[in-house]
Amino acid sequence: MSTVLPLSEPLPPPARRAAHEAGRLAKRLRHQVGRAIADFGMIEEGDKVMVCLSGGKDSYTLLDILLQLQKKAPVRFSITAVNLDQKQPGFPEHVLPDYLRSIGVDYTILEQDTYSVVARVVPEGKTMCSLCSRLRRGALYAHAEAEGFTKIALGHHRDDLVATFFLNLFFHSKLAGMPPKLLSDDGRHVVIRPLAYVREDDIAAYAEAKRFPIIPCNLCGSQENLQRKQVKKMMDGWERDTPGRVEQIARALGDIRPSHLSDPKLFDFLSLGQRSEGGMPDAHAWLAGEPPIANGETS
Repeated sequence: MSTVLPLSEPLPPPARRAAHEAGRLAKRLRHQVGRAIADFGMIEEGDKVMVCLSGGKDSYTLLDILLQLQKKAPVRFSITAVNLDQKQPGFPEHVLPDYLRSIGVDYTILEQDTYSVVARVVPEGKTMCSLCSRLRRGALYAHAEAEGFTKIALGHHRDDLVATFFLNLFFHSKLAGMPPKLLSDDGRHVVIRPLAYVREDDIAAYAEAKRFPIIPCNLCGSQENLQRKQVKKMMDGWERDTPGRVEQIARALGDIRPSHLSDPKLFDFLSLGQRSEGGMPDAHAWLAGEPPIANGETS
């Protein structure tokens, strides 16, 4: 006697469209992350990768996409999610462990009360980012060294890289950004940013589709006088008025022409077109006898 199994009901058209768009978005993110990993040599055979998980949309997306890529990657590498519990008031300590257990990923929760330190040291009304970042970085670096992690993965995305470039340009008078791959100052740690090619809007859409249990940051994100917020407002305006401009800037950061800038330490302007072998007179020779520049004047 045959048994007739009931057919599952087809998804309604809106749900089908949403599922299709979510699949396309996931595929695009995997492609962009895979390309960044390949372009910058972020992950190699046998790597032990520490994925820093804050509870925000960026780090959730980073962990999720890396876990997907790990299954078909051309090299073998391990993934451990690490969260630094900074003891911010009201922080829901159960959220991340519950989520990480539900997806079966190896994880560690570090506990360090950096919140009290920052709140005590930084004057009221001043931004906390610099000190908080240093304390957080120190704790994560120390854990990475103790546990033998070979790579530290952070969730910074394309928009973060562009924003950091403008922060350095506008507020620190230098052309510098946030590199996709970085060797720490002491040479002990390799930091990677696999989301370097991914738009923030795509991450937000992906996090919503995946329903990640987002934990808001009430320490740095709530400060209104951040320079980064000023830059983000500017970039949002550009993207609204001229869609694609931020992408063009992001591409420009990967196409540097030292000979078309003004840094004599980066490009040998002195020998460019030099007709004699005696060398060029230096600034002291050219300015011999000139009075010094007064305070307030520009050179």
